[in-house]
Amino acid sequence: MMLSLVRTFRVATVALLGCSLLGNDAAHAAKRPNVLIILSDDQGYGDVSAHGNPVLKTPQLDKLHGESIRLTDFHVAPMCTPTRGQLMSGCDALHTGASSVCAGRSFLRRGTPTMAEIFRASGYRTGHFGKWHLGDSYPNLPHHRGFDETVHHLGWGITAMADTWLNDCFDGRYFHNDELKKYPGYCTDVFFDLSMQYMRERQAAGEPFFVYLPTNAPHGPHWVAAKYEEPYQSLGKAAAFFGMIANLDENLGRLDAFLRESNLYDDTIVIYFNDNGATGGRDIYNAGMRGHKTTYYDGGHRAMCFIRWPGGKLRPVGDVAELTQVQDLLPTLVELCDLKTPAEAKFGGASLAGLLRGTQKKLAPRTLVVQYGQEPKKWEACVLRDKWRLVHGKELYDVASDLAQERDLAEKHPEIVAQLREHYEQWWSGVEPRLYDFSPVSIGAPQANPVMLCSADWANVYCDNMNDLRTGKRINGPWHVLVEQAGEYEIELRRWPREADAPITAPLPRFQAVDGFLQTGVALPIEKIRLQIGDALDETRPVAADDKMIVFTANLPAGKTVMQSWCYKADGTPLCGAYFAYVRRK
Repeated sequence: MMLSLVRTFRVATVALLGCSLLGNDAAHAAKRPNVLIILSDDQGYGDVSAHGNPVLKTPQLDKLHGESIRLTDFHVAPMCTPTRGQLMSGCDALHTGASSVCAGRSFLRRGTPTMAEIFRASGYRTGHFGKWHLGDSYPNLPHHRGFDETVHHLGWGITAMADTWLNDCFDGRYFHNDELKKYPGYCTDVFFDLSMQYMRERQAAGEPFFVYLPTNAPHGPHWVAAKYEEPYQSLGKAAAFFGMIANLDENLGRLDAFLRESNLYDDTIVIYFNDNGATGGRDIYNAGMRGHKTTYYDGGHRAMCFIRWPGGKLRPVGDVAELTQVQDLLPTLVELCDLKTPAEAKFGGASLAGLLRGTQKKLAPRTLVVQYGQEPKKWEACVLRDKWRLVHGKELYDVASDLAQERDLAEKHPEIVAQLREHYEQWWSGVEPRLYDFSPVSIGAPQANPVMLCSADWANVYCDNMNDLRTGKRINGPWHVLVEQAGEYEIELRRWPREADAPITAPLPRFQAVDGFLQTGVALPIEKIRLQIGDALDETRPVAADDKMIVFTANLPAGKTVMQSWCYKADGTPLCGAYFAYVRRK
């Protein structure tokens, strides 16, 4: 990765001056372990041969499994963004506000300290390479939330609504901090390469590092080189999904060899886990569990979690069956790495350091809640305690004797149901008051002007996929925005993103990627567009056949407001919202 001249000078200066420049905190940090977190996307608990998968071959994951402490009752959210927000904050998704993949609920609340910010404040250098999915504009991007360096795509992945137009898994375009660049090679290979280069640079500079490597694989689109897919051709649609995991596994082998050859192996904590329940491989093998991504049965939120630190004097490798969750990882790393915890950090998880060191056999009794959602509703959740699972507030399962969750024991154990419901009632009372306090998208900030908004951030609706755009999905919703500075604003509404350079009403050809395609974009009979911004503007304008955009201007006061557009047919029938808006403070 090419570093800027300023950044290169800073690294060289740190290397020369060492602790005299960075102070005692950096000198102390230099003695601490490095940390590498690898988070796979849409891989299920059963999508690894070490967990019994009868088809998939994952020799490198199996090797890591064999060298790690394995948390076998470890839980995440049933969907991407909430898990990532919980990892970064150590808090439940409904507390942080990042409770959904879109719908205006994919941002951590401002003022929530992130894992990267905590590491950086304690003298670590911080790098992020891959998926983010906690916001696509200022101040929510990874380099705004504690990462010194990031290379990432926008949205949930390649072909997300917010992602770069006509992006591909091969030779893709990603943001290096704020600069869009093209990176030759397959997406997973690129993110591993960049992570290893960053670790190599930090080692050369004598700087401890925290590297976050969240792959977009094996999330769709399932585009991968044929050599990885071919061994699984008999599996139909699952072939490419397993092929993406095979490529990910190969990259783990490259990474492991790098850590050993560079003498980083002993002093680097490696954590590998997946972000939600089963998807593409669930019909082949789901480790005996019921449910899948988006559901509240264990197959929706139980995840693999492998933790390896050869030089850390941890307990012997093997299984740890205590009930644990992704929110535990941040407080655990705070203790293992001796990090400073900011006063405003309110962790919902518990440190597992004692379990990992072998000085603690069991955690204190605990009850956990798994809940996420586009519009979170009471009892759409799972409450976990020991072997018990209370699903939707009424179904009770003993997963120790019934992992498949086939026998509802609610009538046999009403006292357990009552206890778990009481816990949930108290938990819900803590999150309910802020469920509709949306974290806004900033407009008019000097750090980002203009700002691109897309339909992925419409509140409480799902319109987050390039196929939603190409089919002209009949849906609409408001953007919650924060006007950072009062002034005159220009708002450019479009059906297609700027890069498409296409008329609002026009169809677009199919996009042929290296290993797949996106369907033809349909024409829409849009005759007029309306824009409303709080009390400051409510205006409707006609749309001509060759108009690529409709531009509005408004004087906006500073503060939070709501912005919404409507696209109409000639007879006044609403079709959808303008899927893209570009907002500039003049």
